[in-house]
Amino acid sequence: MTNSEKPDEMRVVALVMAAGSGRRLGGSTPKQFLKIGGIPILRHAATALLSHPGIDAVRVVADPEQAAAVAEALNGLATGDIIPGGAERDQSVRNGLDGVRDLSPVVVLIHDAARPFVPYAVIDRVLTALETHAGAIPALPVADTIKRAGGGLIKETVPRQDLVRAQTPQAFRYQAIAEAHATLGDAGLTDDAGALESMGLDVAIVDGDPSLQKITTSEDLRVASRLHSQTLETRVGTGFDVHRFGPGDSVILCGVPIPHTRALAGHSDADVGLHALTDALLGAIGDGDIGAHFPPSDPKWKGADSALFLEEAATLVANRQGTIVHVDVTLICERPKVGPHRDAMRQRIADILSISPSRVSVKATTTERLGFPGREEGIAAQAAATVRLPSQDDDGENNG
Repeated sequence: MTNSEKPDEMRVVALVMAAGSGRRLGGSTPKQFLKIGGIPILRHAATALLSHPGIDAVRVVADPEQAAAVAEALNGLATGDIIPGGAERDQSVRNGLDGVRDLSPVVVLIHDAARPFVPYAVIDRVLTALETHAGAIPALPVADTIKRAGGGLIKETVPRQDLVRAQTPQAFRYQAIAEAHATLGDAGLTDDAGALESMGLDVAIVDGDPSLQKITTSEDLRVASRLHSQTLETRVGTGFDVHRFGPGDSVILCGVPIPHTRALAGHSDADVGLHALTDALLGAIGDGDIGAHFPPSDPKWKGADSALFLEEAATLVANRQGTIVHVDVTLICERPKVGPHRDAMRQRIADILSISPSRVSVKATTTERLGFPGREEGIAAQAAATVRLPSQDDDGENNG
């Protein structure tokens, strides 16, 4: 269900539960901060929910002592303030439900941070099921024969025909799940559907997805890493920009002020390098161009630092669960000389994009005194950006 399909009053908020210590993997780092494809598990989960058009807001419930790690993992994502978790999961969920009350949700999704990959189709299915039920969960049938054991011996063979493995995100009518948790208190529930079950409310089961496997062991992490690498595609975007010279005594190129006999003219700070690179990133994700996002007719961008444009492009990449692999900028001019400032430019771009300088290239060339750059009437720049994104079907559905 997309925003255009759901009723106006059906405000959907997602909670990402990340308050556990998550140290069963054996290290000192909680599992929600371990990385898959260079991206924290928590960020994978949050960006998948944020990028679904049927979800209006995402909030993260976490241990306050891990606030710095959460902030680093979610840097640049629109997840709002962290909601403090409790000592047990029940309390953390209640805190989360209370923490989003001011958003007036009609529907809430509750998702485990340790399930990094959330297919759009699963979210669609649980939201659709809520049209006729108070709750809905994704689940997969149990394929293996189930034995009840004790003392190292088989005590019973459990019929498996009606057994399913519950997954998240689980979706609920907000009022129903909030009342159920408030009534039950610390009942030690292992999933939130149990809260509605105990209140006698029907919970629908929809088809889950194997990619929703919860990461609990080191083998789970290895499988998730393989899955991630198999579902990525590499895209390349290009950008080109030109700015003429005007009165002034310095230019800004790739975020670095450089003394010069003239300045570049433009509505913003006229940073031709960052403008070309912004267009390259937008091109890689197929999201228009810099003029569409930051129209020069809008007075709010007059004199603006072009780093803002590049930061927004990087955020749009991140919101699509993308990773910036490499960026390359070529400045085309006779003067000023770029060589003495190249390292500073690479570092500035790296800082804006939150990537290593080793993933940034800045070059310069001339036109052998030909054309407007050769006549020193202005500066041109071209850029290329390589990003990795979850692969998509032809209809645009995210398969991550």
